[in-house]
Amino acid sequence: MKRTLLTLIAAVGLATVAHAAEPARMSKPPKAQRACFPARSVNNFAAVDDQNLYVRVGVRDVYRLEMFGNCFDLSWVHSLALVSRGGSFICEGGLSGVDVVTRDAGPGLQTCPVSSIRKLSPEEIAALPKKARP
Repeated sequence: MKRTLLTLIAAVGLATVAHAAEPARMSKPPKAQRACFPARSVNNFAAVDDQNLYVRVGVRDVYRLEMFGNCFDLSWVHSLALVSRGGSFICEGGLSGVDVVTRDAGPGLQTCPVSSIRKLSPEEIAALPKKARP
């Protein structure tokens, strides 16, 4: 009887310890914050083709904006605007709600939807070809 009681007490104690440790294991890791910037903080840009645009924000940050389709003559434009349909901040991720607007001599304004935005790491920035560095 004593042995059974001690076994039962030990089993309940182990179950309590396991149950107390369980929430720590099952809790989800915190979500990584998406990098965002105000559109007015863009200092420079470079486009290597009609679908990829690199923008410099501040001194050290560079973001890659991928167009939904071809943005004709993007690599030739001298000025552009980033327009966010969701507010004044532009955040990395897909389906960004951001448009690149360029003014062409011929047809006037061209609006190019952005399909994804990603902040580059310092290593990725250093590896960019000279022509792609904003």
